Amino acid sequence: MSDFERYYQRIRSQQKRANLLWSLLLVTLWLSAGQLAEFDLLTIWQSLPQFFDYILQTLPVLHLPLLFADGKTAGSLAYWGYRLPVQLPLIWETLQLAIASTLIAVVVAAVLAFFAAGNTQTPASVRLAIRSLVAFLRTMPELAWAVMFVMAFGIGAVPGFLALALHAIGSLTKLFYEAIESASDKPVRGLAACGASKLQRMRFAFWPQVKPLFLSYSFMRLEINFRSSTILGLVGAGGIGQELMTNIKLDRHDQVSITLLLIVLVVSLLDTFSGWLRRRVVEGAG
Repeated sequence: MSDFERYYQRIRSQQKRANLLWSLLLVTLWLSAGQLAEFDLLTIWQSLPQFFDYILQTLPVLHLPLLFADGKTAGSLAYWGYRLPVQLPLIWETLQLAIASTLIAVVVAAVLAFFAAGNTQTPASVRLAIRSLVAFLRTMPELAWAVMFVMAFGIGAVPGFLALALHAIGSLTKLFYEAIESASDKPVRGLAACGASKLQRMRFAFWPQVKPLFLSYSFMRLEINFRSSTILGLVGAGGIGQELMTNIKLDRHDQVSITLLLIVLVVSLLDTFSGWLRRRVVEGAG
């Protein structure tokens, strides 16, 4: 056996031992966490039939000969969607919440990120203060923010907007300043040698490098905010989630299914559109 083969076998043995140890550690952590949280796979397995029974209850009863009858005929599509005049405006409100909160968050996070980055010559105290603030904002989940704002401002779209915007600012600022810190410093040094100001270095050295990442993260956050806004409605923060919770509480099973279908359709369309827009803006694709 050659020296290379012996070296290769030794490295392979070390990798196998390391993989085995990490696997055992992860399994131990998973079992310990499950025991502390009273997580039981057997209980989930035994409860699955009840879950599927509820799903079956939410499915509408449609009859093919009556499919396109009027809204007063049971078994028709119109009868199933009799609450669409209420649900469609709520879907639009949910989308508006996502767009408005994302736009505000992107602007604020972009400004904060340049002051929080370690390679923009920002004073350490300012950098630490901004990083601590955004860490707190993203540590608090949107649902917790929404509950507090509902208590303060009442039920409506304002609590949902504030909750989404604050959490998005915390998440996007971290992503943005990490993107700035990963940018090349060669253009910065070149502009500094020419006597460019700090603002000019940010504008002409950092921004062209990080712009594609900023846009990608912004589009991704828009998709996340729409999904989150449907959840926030469950606590009275506006949007289609409020309608979903009402239907569940009132046992309007058929309306639960059509509300979920609307959410899935809009999320799919939003994903498709944001992906196309991302390619157009970031990659310059047609």
